[in-house]
Order: sequence, then structure tokens, then C-alpha cells
Amino acid sequence: TDSMAKDVFHYAGRKGLEEEGWLITDDPLRIQAGGADMEIDLGAEKIIAAERGEEKIAVEIKSFIGTSNISDFHTAVGQFINYRIALEERQPERILYLAVPIGVHSKFFMLPFVQTAIKRFQIILIIYDPVSEVILEWKN
Repeated sequence: TDSMAKDVFHYAGRKGLEEEGWLITDDPLRIQAGGADMEIDLGAEKIIAAERGEEKIAVEIKSFIGTSNISDFHTAVGQFINYRIALEERQPERILYLAVPIGVHSKFFMLPFVQTAIKRFQIILIIYDPVSEVILEWKN
């Protein structure tokens, strides 16, 4: 089923973060802002150097296994914008990332339209490999 396949992608993204030393604090990260309840895929934190304190992130993991990449992208962008608004209100210290599989990133995400949308909405990406369950790149 679709949800089983999505779970595989979710697990791969989570495992990739853990491999890089992130502690998963919330799976999912539930957030309530302005009367709306939302669930972001993951909340994670990492203790950096003492002087920097802790770094906190939220990650929405996308599989792009739907019938249409553009439709999946519409959904991802909408969620990203809404989640960012909620985080700004409730957990402003947390940086939001959109995690996408390498296959989708290397083709679909290279389209000029997609590039423009990412720049305009300042979407920060994590590119992960769902097969080897590692993070390949952080695109800040």
C-alpha cells in the first residue's frame, strides 16, 4: 500500500538523520498554532559545541511516490509554508527542512519552475537516499 511505501521513506530519512548524530525527539512533531493542529514528520536536535548550544530542526520527509510529481510538490510546498508559520509562532528556534529522495531531486527538482518555487519560498532541502538510508546533502 501507499502508506507502507511512505513508511519506508520515512524510516530511511529518520535513519539518515540518526546516522549524522541527530537525536529524534518527536516522531511526529505535533504543533498547535492559531487554532490549527499540525503534525510534521520529525523533530530532532543535536548538541553542537557548548558555545552554540543545541540546534533544533523539524523535517518533513517526502517520498514523491504519488502519480504526479507536480501534485506531490504542490502538497509539499503548502505543508512547508504552513509548518514554517506554525514553527515561527510556537518553536522559533527550530529550522524546518523538506527531505526529498535523490531520484526525484536529480530530475524533477532541477526543473526551472521547481527551482524558482524553492528560491521564492526559501525551502531548505535535505536530499536522502531511501535505499542506503543516508543523507546525501543539506541544501541551506
